[in-house]
Amino acid sequence: MLREIPTARQVPGDEKRRWFTSPNIDLFVWVNDGGAPIGFQLCYDKQLHEHALTWTAETGYSHMAIDGGESRPARYKGAPILLANGAFEVSRILEEFRLESRSLPPEFVQFIEGKVSQLEAR
Repeated sequence: MLREIPTARQVPGDEKRRWFTSPNIDLFVWVNDGGAPIGFQLCYDKQLHEHALTWTAETGYSHMAIDGGESRPARYKGAPILLANGAFEVSRILEEFRLESRSLPPEFVQFIEGKVSQLEAR
């Protein structure tokens, strides 16, 4: 189940973001001044080959693989980077999110489910 990390790093000039985490998922939700969700990044398969599904009004949807920077033998771990990654199983991601989201504010769940479901309908 996702739990909030209250010390989420805020980026100057960006909308406020909230961070929720579990062993399987990281979720970042950008919120407006009233606290309503306006964008998200859902990072899933953290234990295997992590990916990130992002939606914002400015850029729409993106799906990326996350290179954790650990594949460099005899060197310090590099910084994680996002790499373009096309196809993915929308229904599996949606189901995993639903299992983990019971502790989230209902408006966040509705917002994210709505955006991810739009992909499923394509």
